[in-house]
Amino acid sequence: MPEAGYQVPAAARWLGSGLLGIALLLFPWSLALEVSVGKAAIITAVNGSDVLLPCTFSTCMGFENLHFWWTFNNTDEYKNLLDGTVKNEKSDPKIRSNIDPRIELVGSVKEKKNNISILIHFLEFSDKGKYTCRVKNPKEKNAQHEATISLVVVEKLVEVDNTVTIIIVSVVGGLIGFLIVFMLIKKFITFIIKKTQEKKKECLVNSSGNDNTENGMAGSKAEQKATPKL
Repeated sequence: MPEAGYQVPAAARWLGSGLLGIALLLFPWSLALEVSVGKAAIITAVNGSDVLLPCTFSTCMGFENLHFWWTFNNTDEYKNLLDGTVKNEKSDPKIRSNIDPRIELVGSVKEKKNNISILIHFLEFSDKGKYTCRVKNPKEKNAQHEATISLVVVEKLVEVDNTVTIIIVSVVGGLIGFLIVFMLIKKFITFIIKKTQEKKKECLVNSSGNDNTENGMAGSKAEQKATPKL
């Protein structure tokens, strides 16, 4: 019985130590490398125009011989568009393969920009689909991360009627302005009333003092007029 009582804490300590070791090994590496394609999940562009597909990466560990590549997929096909490497923080990205001459790498990693964006020239309707930017960093035990952005190609951009929005903003702005003016006028009137009341109070005090003084003087004169002695 005593031995069994000691086996449970030992097993618990062994399990806790194992989980802590795994967390220490995996946690820094899993969160060090990050890839972003910006806040917009969907980009809409006109057929025949040029469009920029953004991609940046960040790492707390630094990088050497970083590998990056762009892929494209839609309902019909999947393909690697562009493949490249970056030697270090002081080097520009170098392209190893590019299957489409319309695609241009426009990013730079200098000055900590870590930019590996691409520019697609002369868009076609067939370019519609999902574009994924992938990065692998050998310095982080080949940690890999990716981000995807969707591209929609249209004949022309639809103009959005902002009339209702403008009216709402104007009305709200007018109401806010009216409330501000109303509050200022209210404070001004309150100030005037307060000053007027103070002046009236001061006048009443002065008048009361004068009345008391006059009454006192009249009394003195009355006292001076003594009854004549017989």
